[in-house]
Amino acid sequence: MKALVTGGAGFIGSNICRQLVGDGWSVTVLDNLMSGYRHNLDGLPGVRFVEGDIRDPLAVADAIEGCGTVFHLAASVGNKRSVDDPVGDAEINLLGTIRVLEAARKAGVGKVVISSSAAIFGELKTLPIAEDHPIDPDSPYGVSKLAAERVGLAYAKLHGMAVVCLRYFNVYGPHQRFDAYGNVIPIFVFRILAGEPITIFGDGEQTRDFVNVRDVVQANLKAATAKGVSGAFNTGSGSRISINALVATLRSVMPERIEVIHTDPRPFDVRDSLADIGAASRAFGYQPAVGMTDGLNEYTEWARKEHEATSAAGPG
Repeated sequence: MKALVTGGAGFIGSNICRQLVGDGWSVTVLDNLMSGYRHNLDGLPGVRFVEGDIRDPLAVADAIEGCGTVFHLAASVGNKRSVDDPVGDAEINLLGTIRVLEAARKAGVGKVVISSSAAIFGELKTLPIAEDHPIDPDSPYGVSKLAAERVGLAYAKLHGMAVVCLRYFNVYGPHQRFDAYGNVIPIFVFRILAGEPITIFGDGEQTRDFVNVRDVVQANLKAATAKGVSGAFNTGSGSRISINALVATLRSVMPERIEVIHTDPRPFDVRDSLADIGAASRAFGYQPAVGMTDGLNEYTEWARKEHEATSAAGPG
């Protein structure tokens, strides 16, 4: 079995590559290293690395050669990033996805698994969120991920390939670094490790469905190997926690002092989030298995080593 992982040097992509190699797959990674890190793939023998951009048809055609499965993770990620640069967001997330799909069509790829996002839903009307929840994205990122989903499923209908879109909720885990545009967990953890205060927007009672990257990897591999499955599926933990409760959990797993600053809510943040994961469970057996405390223990241990290594290396 041979797979292409776009964005494979990134957070989720590198975790998928690690599992694929462990399961005996032959893996090619296509990544422009804009937000990924080459060393995320250290210790993975036989991985072919192609440094290139998904918007470049020649790079995509080179990387996809001989692959029967594509895990498409390369993206511009985050609501705030898309507000700051909506044109770049659309070029990467929509046009880049079309480039990947077109290359997959020409190469005769049988299955494409597209990483989508719960941002397609916008402000939530009901909880938990099923796949048929009203779709009303309120950021360019949500719009571009929805468009990528729709074009992927159109390719499935038009060209006979199977396409699965996984709508990620708040993913966290090893290899996720601090990024001002990123998930609240790495932002909090790396600021705590640096002795800096953390900021909660609003009252902290907003809730999120945090899902561990190991469960997201499971969803990707199960979706890729399920026969005859196409469609869009939620990929979360099926549980939710408030930001205040997240901080309390971090206090229980980290010895560092945690200083909290409250500030005004952000206009593009949803208030609550909770995935209904029943459809993914029925379609390809997805069952999240990593609890929040265990996941945070694992992540903070990785983050501490990363922080120590970065601090030892110095600014140069």
